[in-house]
Amino acid sequence: MVWLKPKYFFIGLILLVAVWYSMEATQFQFEKFKNIPNMYFFIRDQFFPPNWSIMPRLINASFVTLSMAFLGTFIALIVSIPLSFMAARNTSRHPIFCWFNRTMLSGLRSIPEIVFGLMFVVSLGLGPFPAVLAIMLHNIGVLGKLISELIESAEPGPQEAMKSVGATRWVAVLFSILPQIWPNVLSHFFYRFEVAIRTSLILGFIGAGGIGQLLFNHFQTFQYKSVASDIIAIIVLVIVVDFIGGKIRERVI
Repeated sequence: MVWLKPKYFFIGLILLVAVWYSMEATQFQFEKFKNIPNMYFFIRDQFFPPNWSIMPRLINASFVTLSMAFLGTFIALIVSIPLSFMAARNTSRHPIFCWFNRTMLSGLRSIPEIVFGLMFVVSLGLGPFPAVLAIMLHNIGVLGKLISELIESAEPGPQEAMKSVGATRWVAVLFSILPQIWPNVLSHFFYRFEVAIRTSLILGFIGAGGIGQLLFNHFQTFQYKSVASDIIAIIVLVIVVDFIGGKIRERVI
């Protein structure tokens, strides 16, 4: 039998050791699951009914959160497209130039938005602006890598056809590759936009404003009914963005 080969026993042993070590490192204990009903009673007794009187503030905070996520992701898309062409092996002018751009993109996406946010809050002060910059820098790294991989997997035929009729190198690259990858670029953009909404909630905890900051303040002051309203607003916001993004992707793809 295929699964009885020694190498599969070895892989299984490594996985068992990895699981055991992870459980030890994270203090994962099955007996703690018996306390989960306490969370149900806490939510039932403290969260309901939600505090609907804060709805006007929640709507305003929702637009701030949405604006942070959209602006940060959109600027990241604009910046990352040329960078990704310079980071792709089939369109970069020189291997060293390609390596430099890929390393820069790796560096940007390796730093979480919360770390960028903390640094910008210290230097620029509280408010949504540091959050926009944090989301933008991290997403330049992520979108740059994803788009460069799309460029590398694009069909070379259209590019060679344009060159054969006299098009310059960059005109051929731009008008033969970009139309091929554009639907997937939009798909990646909307996915990162949805992620940025959730990220902007976390950035609200460090003073970036929006629903995240309201949520943090309500938790800190034990206003759990307002926390319930915050969570409902977040769920509605993510569902609406996901629905609109899905419709746009359907039309483009």
